[in-house]
Amino acid sequence: MPNPAHRPLTDAVIIGGNRIPFARAGSRYLGASNQDMFTAALDGLVARYGLQGEELGEVVAGAVLKHSRDFNLVRESVLGSALSPTTPAFDLQQACATGIEAFITVANKIQLGQIDSAIAGGVDTVSDAPIAVSDTLRSALLAASYAKTLGQRAKALTRIRPKDLAPANPRTDEPRTGLSMGEHQAITTAKWAISREDQDLIAYNSHHNLANAYNTGFFDDLITPFKGLHRDQNLREDTSLEKLATLKPVFGKTLSTPATMTAGNSTALTDGASTVLVANNEWARERNFTPLARFVDAQTAAVDYVHGREGLLMAPVHAVPRLLERNGLSLQDFDFYEIHEAFAATVLTTLAAWEDENYCRNELGLPHALGAIDRSALNVNGSSLAAGHPFAATGGRILASTAKLLHARAQETGRPARALISVCAAGGVGAVAILESA
Repeated sequence: MPNPAHRPLTDAVIIGGNRIPFARAGSRYLGASNQDMFTAALDGLVARYGLQGEELGEVVAGAVLKHSRDFNLVRESVLGSALSPTTPAFDLQQACATGIEAFITVANKIQLGQIDSAIAGGVDTVSDAPIAVSDTLRSALLAASYAKTLGQRAKALTRIRPKDLAPANPRTDEPRTGLSMGEHQAITTAKWAISREDQDLIAYNSHHNLANAYNTGFFDDLITPFKGLHRDQNLREDTSLEKLATLKPVFGKTLSTPATMTAGNSTALTDGASTVLVANNEWARERNFTPLARFVDAQTAAVDYVHGREGLLMAPVHAVPRLLERNGLSLQDFDFYEIHEAFAATVLTTLAAWEDENYCRNELGLPHALGAIDRSALNVNGSSLAAGHPFAATGGRILASTAKLLHARAQETGRPARALISVCAAGGVGAVAILESA
């Protein structure tokens, strides 16, 4: 009698995706909450695929910045959407890798046969960021709430000083170093001697590739307008290398080397939400959906940036060789490379590390360098520098666009196509994944 625990794995395929345009912080989405934006992205996906009233296997997503009231953000968003209220959901958070980690989670469940369908995604707003009270004020208020007598309550509250009333704004500095992500990347940029010109070229390509994708209709079935916004607000179709060269550096100004990272070659703070519809082939076939790409494998890694052994955003550099080895692939065996543009320099230091013989031998334990990639296959429809980077929403944006790219390439060439996705994250963590045309 067959053991059900030993049943073969099932393919997890991406059917499609939907997101709202990403908006610059403090602008069009001012007043919109994480729940508002994620529900809008969900409902756009539900409407596109006719899933109104359907019970899906699970919805998994998250936000990096969220209010304490949003402890069950994703489930509440599902309840506010057109999906069946019996669809399970939960929150997940891995900083900027939240979206891709949510996808890996549901894809693994589908492969194991635990669920047949799911939505993965993420959302983040800087415009509605939670503002907390100071630690001293919080401590005094908690002591007062637990006081058993009026005298004890009054004594607790007398500890509060005027300075304690100042709000504690959310910070994205690394708690163990006190450095911002930009300052961490500036150190790595200087270590690898990444030039200002090369960074500006990455930014220029990002804007022009994203603009071209919009102009050719690539995003017509990937984006739902929200609050009057139809395109990513950060997109600068008219940017030029000359304009980018005029911007003053904003990170790395205290280092001994010339500062090279500007507002133009660094991602802007943005608001937005994204979703990806994932299922097994049977579920897709029953609804006449065409799978775009299948999930092959994924890997996470972490680096010791606290003691300066490695750069904060270099974890994907370490994750990719493990992923390649497990799947018997080389770095050159891909049609597309989607490397999250936290900063232009992040992409360039990642590529430089993989091309460096000594680094690959000594730091990655490889027999030789992974080598160079075809740069024309890199972020071909633009990435975070142009689209913006609402932290947890970036993974969903990349996954949906990449799946559509793979399907189109396979249709065009008549052969399978493959993509490598790489996302760095705060805390020295990174997640990478392989997709193939379905």
